[in-house]
Amino acid sequence: MRRCCAAMLRGARWCGGLCSSLGLAGAGGSTLLRRPRALSAAFSSNGGGARSGGAPSAGASDVKPLDGVKILDLTRVLAGPFATMNLGDLGAEVIKVERPGAGDDTRAWGPPFAGTESVYFLSVNRNKKSIAINMKDSKGAKLIRELAAVSDVFVENYVPGKLAEIGLGYEDIQKIAPHIVYCSITGYGQTGPMVQRGGYDSIAAAVAGLMHITGHEDGEPVRAGVAMTDLATGLYTYGAIMAGLLQRYKTGKGLHIDCNLLSSQVACLTHVAANYLNCKIEGKRWGTAHGSIVPYQAFKTKDGYIVVGAGNDQQFVTVCKILNLPEVSKDSRYKTNTLRVENRKELIDILSTRFSEKATIEWLQLFEGSGVPYGPINNMQQVFSDPQVGSHQVFSVLHNGLVMKMDHPTAGRIAVPGPGVRYSEFAMSHPKPPPLVGQHTVEILKGTLGYEDDAIEELLRTGAVAQHEVR
Repeated sequence: MRRCCAAMLRGARWCGGLCSSLGLAGAGGSTLLRRPRALSAAFSSNGGGARSGGAPSAGASDVKPLDGVKILDLTRVLAGPFATMNLGDLGAEVIKVERPGAGDDTRAWGPPFAGTESVYFLSVNRNKKSIAINMKDSKGAKLIRELAAVSDVFVENYVPGKLAEIGLGYEDIQKIAPHIVYCSITGYGQTGPMVQRGGYDSIAAAVAGLMHITGHEDGEPVRAGVAMTDLATGLYTYGAIMAGLLQRYKTGKGLHIDCNLLSSQVACLTHVAANYLNCKIEGKRWGTAHGSIVPYQAFKTKDGYIVVGAGNDQQFVTVCKILNLPEVSKDSRYKTNTLRVENRKELIDILSTRFSEKATIEWLQLFEGSGVPYGPINNMQQVFSDPQVGSHQVFSVLHNGLVMKMDHPTAGRIAVPGPGVRYSEFAMSHPKPPPLVGQHTVEILKGTLGYEDDAIEELLRTGAVAQHEVR
């Protein structure tokens, strides 16, 4: 009976993909294949436009853009989990596939731990369900294929070819789920001499040139304080999957998406890469400064630091006025940004001397309301005490509301940074806590695949799957 149901679901899913391209209701499958409310609205706007403002309006709907979209997530560590977490924030049902026992690698990354849970793992895995499957077991690989058949998106971050060895590559999944948006995240892409290398953030940041341009001007190459290459890849993946879903909405067909750390980081080199490509100017380290804008850097104060950026000539005049250095703004050597870049050392020496004469808070008060971008260098305690950040409620609504709080089954009350975007018509509230390994195995086998109790017990007995019992 269960096999018949699965076959019917696959058939409905195929039909749904074709029917959606014709504007017809599919016989089954996800909301996306049945012309979801969110996407239909995107293509049938009345032209009124969204209201401005960061907070949801008083009559905001509980409907989220990805409600009804099912994502099968085979990713581990950071880039993939960060992407799928952001998709989960928008309403997608994310099924995280993990190894029985150990689970995602980052579950062991610590200290610190909240109880026995890695805080690193907790930071990027909210709004997900976990199913523990041994993919090396033929029965486990079969479960992955069955889940793919009833999912909209398949995301993985294995070395190219590894999943194909067990029948889970794109070509394999496409045969049983032609509607699938299959996204691969790798270190270096799908072809080329580096294709079989594993990819970690620091190595990709080094190979792609980011580490070469990061650090003090006369110092050693430095890794950024967080894994920016991984995070950038996660954001590219997040956007690419959204584009893939829209493409399928238009064509009725799935597709393969190739995301990788190297490409993401090279794309993010922006003007540094363009300087080399067009002018053969080699990138270099500038510390907190900018190679093409002066002043645009941190300055040491009497008791700390302040960062100031003068992006145009008028802002530079204002900076000089605040520092009580009117003669500097009139100096012919500093009249334009090009001249300020050419005479960087002399100018920075003058400004640095003046900034060192007052405490940071004094400078902050003087720059307030000036129109010049400025700010202190905050530590974490200062960041999360800032009213612009906000960290007071389940999902703080104070200004930017950047902290989400939730109750975890073993770690207790936890708080993590929330999404950096707010929408006028819906709120990303009531987040679900990151799952335990295999916390939802039985639930998914029953509710998503329609397995009977005896079949589930056999899978558990043979080790093809595992269920975490929450006590």
